[in-house]
Amino acid sequence: MAQSKPHILIIEARFYEAIADEIANGAIAEIEASGATYERIAVPGVLEIPTALAVANKAVADGKVSYDGYVTLGCVIRGETTHYDIVAGESARAIMDLCVDHRLAVGNGIQTVENEAQAWARARISEKNKGGGAAAAALRMIELKQKYGQ
Repeated sequence: MAQSKPHILIIEARFYEAIADEIANGAIAEIEASGATYERIAVPGVLEIPTALAVANKAVADGKVSYDGYVTLGCVIRGETTHYDIVAGESARAIMDLCVDHRLAVGNGIQTVENEAQAWARARISEKNKGGGAAAAALRMIELKQKYGQ
């Protein structure tokens, strides 16, 4: 059961450092505005996010840590190869599988874009603020879990 103030784990891929910082800034601002607390962990890239989510969730199940929800953040920019499709598709599938199988409250803020300009437009707090949107989604899912006693 969630605490009065939710505690959230932000899992962020740091492959594009500057974009990652901006996405995280949006998420943190949203979490702080709600009165929730957070911790951050970093992984090298988006493909590592599902494993980090699974490891953190196992630690929660084992009583080693306590998180009410998660925010996943990262950016995948299409390149010259099909690697983009693998990274975007496999990370999204794995996160969704974990969410459904374990009823996790997750806000997925992984950006999948064609180019750096699209990434910045989605990352900037002054524009689409997808980090803030992901945090808001996690907070809403925490509320939903509380409503149903999970």
